[in-house]
Amino acid sequence: MDPAVMNAAPPTAYRVPADTTIGHVHLKVSNLEKALEFYCGVLGFELIARFRNSAAFISAGGYHHHIGLNTWESLGGSPAPRHHTGLYHLAIRYPTRRDLAIAVQRVLDAGIALRGASDHGVSIAVYLNDPDGIGLELTWDRPREEWPRTPDGDIELAMAGPFDLDALLREAQA
Repeated sequence: MDPAVMNAAPPTAYRVPADTTIGHVHLKVSNLEKALEFYCGVLGFELIARFRNSAAFISAGGYHHHIGLNTWESLGGSPAPRHHTGLYHLAIRYPTRRDLAIAVQRVLDAGIALRGASDHGVSIAVYLNDPDGIGLELTWDRPREEWPRTPDGDIELAMAGPFDLDALLREAQA
């Protein structure tokens, strides 16, 4: 991208409303059954609707869907190659640190390898791939009043602070 474009001021002062959220993500998967085994069986999402053997919609807490899964253009496909554009990862945010700990323990109990774990200051995150190689971040946000700030008061994000995964996993047993 042209550096002048990257540093250009936005054309208007409009800001998205503060209570805007991301409604759902729709993922292309190679095998709907494997995807449902992972997202519902391991992570614990609820199956809301299914369309034959080509699509399913899952959620947490009865929402119409947080994640759509489909094989419309990807049945039997392979993971996207590295160094291509597209989704880097999907973050699933848990309401409590203990909920995150339980989810991570379930992932490990299912024999799924973790790719990493980090303390980002505002949150803690554990990284893995789903059965189709789609990157996932399982995360928990600290309360806003605990977020680290710069001297100017801006949020200070840490890219990969040290993180004690064993301490987190002990919380799953509490």
